Amino acid sequence: MTPQDLAALHRLAFTAERPWSAAEFADLLAEPHVSLLQRPQGFALSRTVAQESELLTLAVHPDHRRRHIADALLTEWMQTAQADHAFLEVAADNHAALALYRKHGFAETGRRTAYYRRADAPLADAVLMTAALPRRQAVESPGIPSKTG
Repeated sequence: MTPQDLAALHRLAFTAERPWSAAEFADLLAEPHVSLLQRPQGFALSRTVAQESELLTLAVHPDHRRRHIADALLTEWMQTAQADHAFLEVAADNHAALALYRKHGFAETGRRTAYYRRADAPLADAVLMTAALPRRQAVESPGIPSKTG
């Protein structure tokens, strides 16, 4: 997906908040620690630094929701992030996303009161969530026999 494709999908997925622009996506994708996971009708963007991985955004086309696309993207991010902990923030009134994140082991660790501005709606709190990531398997060096008992 191009930055323009990402911005167009983000605009469809996030109608209550300000969508991100193609320029913002281009800038993020140019950063060395940012990763993009994608499916035909969705994507996840994350940043991993110092054993922590942050989910920056996860978007699914409204016509393709409830088809496990977000679940698959979240699973892939959590399994492939080279980090020990994952964190994210989500609007307190986004009940579907909160349920998905809790299903994957995320727990609320804080709140930002009245964080999300909404068009013609009250401000929404941001719920900060964290989860431990699955332990990565140690990779044995070639030529060094493993120790077995």
